Amino acid sequence: SNSNFVLELDFEPFNASFPRPSMSKSIGNGVQFLNRHLSSKLFQDKESLYPLLNFLKAHNYKGTTMMLNDRIQSLRGLQSSLRKAEEYLLSVPQDTPYSEFNHRFQELGLEKGWGDTAKRVLDTLHLLLDLLEAPDPANLEKFLGTIPMMFNVVILSPHGYFAQSNVLGYPDTGGQVVYILDQVRALENEMLLRIKQQGLDITPKILIVTRLLPDAAGTTCGQRLEKVIGTEHTDIIRVPFRNENGILRKWISRFDVWPYLETYTEDVSSEIMKEMQAKPDLIIGNYSDGNLVATLLAHKLGVTQCTIAHALEKTKYPNSDIYLDKFDSQYHFSCQFTADLIAMNHTDFIITSTFQE
Repeated sequence: SNSNFVLELDFEPFNASFPRPSMSKSIGNGVQFLNRHLSSKLFQDKESLYPLLNFLKAHNYKGTTMMLNDRIQSLRGLQSSLRKAEEYLLSVPQDTPYSEFNHRFQELGLEKGWGDTAKRVLDTLHLLLDLLEAPDPANLEKFLGTIPMMFNVVILSPHGYFAQSNVLGYPDTGGQVVYILDQVRALENEMLLRIKQQGLDITPKILIVTRLLPDAAGTTCGQRLEKVIGTEHTDIIRVPFRNENGILRKWISRFDVWPYLETYTEDVSSEIMKEMQAKPDLIIGNYSDGNLVATLLAHKLGVTQCTIAHALEKTKYPNSDIYLDKFDSQYHFSCQFTADLIAMNHTDFIITSTFQE
């Protein structure tokens, strides 16, 4: 194939050596199930903690080291440094800012990212000390949640007519536009709060990626970049669909977007790298087309992918698969069902609103 994206099918059973939930009540509780499995493994075999140690040593943002430096080489060395840091933190006021003991921590092998005050740093240290002593699922989840990871996020909604006014009457928009605009405002506030609490001076960036429509009169949908109202660090970035004949200027239904998505993914990749000056830390897809682009983009960039399964197409249109031949020429359900399958199987984690998804 001369294409940039080649579909690979791996028929080896991926779960042969990995536990899977067997009870229906576990569906929707994947994070808890995974943490129980991991903490059990860590409890039985302390050597399993080495990947976590190596990650904390390698973790950085744009070349700035976070969490641990090279002074710590072993789990025993980590435990010793954490004990010394704990002893120091218990001797200073709880509201002491991290900047006042930054150099002392560096000498112990600890870098930024543990917290912004002595109390918060101490709480994070205790979580890791508890994990090294006797791992349990709750502490594992809490500790992993404190590690600074999310600074640049991309959210995909490719089928277009995505703006902040004069678009909600158009087909295929409405609910998704309102939902994503609410989502990014909440997400930015959460990211800013966490970055502050982690004691870091990093500016986050969120990009909503959608389709640019040159002929969308009376809206901003022909504008490349648009600031999201009520945010400081969130923009809508619009990239046009194109084929061998050039840019597609007019609106097309979400049922007809499939031939454009691979070229679109390549164009989006270069645009977000230009805008962020870094790879995103997380890519979030919405709907079948957005989830397929998220999959291709995450695979190309080697980035964590989240799939939001609002409504899977096969369940949304009753009997659409039974009468596929009848509907496929108009709605291209075969493309849509395949896109859902690929995205749901490739993604790192899935967020759903109902048991059905």
